[in-house]
Amino acid sequence: MELLFLGTGSGIPSKERNVSSLALMLLQETNSIWLFDCGEATQHQILHTSIKPRKINKIFITHMHGDHIYGLPGLLSSRSFQGGEEEMVIYGPKGIEEFVQTSLKLSGTHITYPLTFVIIKEGKILEDEHFIVYCKKLVHGMPSYGFRIEEKNKPGELQVDKLKAIGIHPGPIYREIKENQVTILEDGREIHRHDYLGAEKIGRQLVILGDTKSTEQNQDFVKNADLLVHEATFDKNKVDLAKEYYHSTTEQAANLAKSGNVKRLILNHISSRYQQHEIEELLQETQAIFPNTEIASDFYQVSIPSN
Repeated sequence: MELLFLGTGSGIPSKERNVSSLALMLLQETNSIWLFDCGEATQHQILHTSIKPRKINKIFITHMHGDHIYGLPGLLSSRSFQGGEEEMVIYGPKGIEEFVQTSLKLSGTHITYPLTFVIIKEGKILEDEHFIVYCKKLVHGMPSYGFRIEEKNKPGELQVDKLKAIGIHPGPIYREIKENQVTILEDGREIHRHDYLGAEKIGRQLVILGDTKSTEQNQDFVKNADLLVHEATFDKNKVDLAKEYYHSTTEQAANLAKSGNVKRLILNHISSRYQQHEIEELLQETQAIFPNTEIASDFYQVSIPSN
């Protein structure tokens, strides 16, 4: 499980930062990529990465502001020419289907793969074999949402020594034992899987918040996450400005990470008012509260290791 930041700016693109988009790379887990937001020129950013657009099969939209959605029609169109055949599912707030379908219709764009829309609301919005995704409404100038991605726990490792001790040697039978609750051997013995597995592997938990103010209201939603991605449009001294524009400061993001007992914080959605030499100051004021903090830049890639 890896995160690749495609755009980390706020509002408008700058020379250093494109507008919002984040790829969750699940190539080992599900051989797919999930995209969170798709600001203008996201597909141009993808050209500078190893991402294959056909691998993107889910897109989650936090809200309908242009810097989070203007790249969608182009990406969807190009995917048709890049081997995309699998269904694409777009999860987003009310209006997202109308925006996409109108853009495609008026531009005469023909999509060669199934396109499905899920209008999101608070609660569980997705569950598959590997993951559960929850959604929470945030406080912004329009409906904006955060996403909590929870990986399901995995069975522990097969305890080979215990199996060998009862005369079961390596071979296809090991896989059969690991995949089934009860396995009947040729000699009639019943092997119960739970007797020969180590401790269950705890799944990873990732929280990605859209644009928001009043971050303290999200404490339960981010609780104990392995990684929290949080907007930090303003520095700690611009509390009033952040409130006026329904955004967050570095200090507010740090306080949420601390109170929510998250393991790691990455700041995102940085205002273009901050030049490169000022980013270190933003980082220092955040780390004063929550030391395990990083600030994302475009093409910044991080791994979320297994627990």
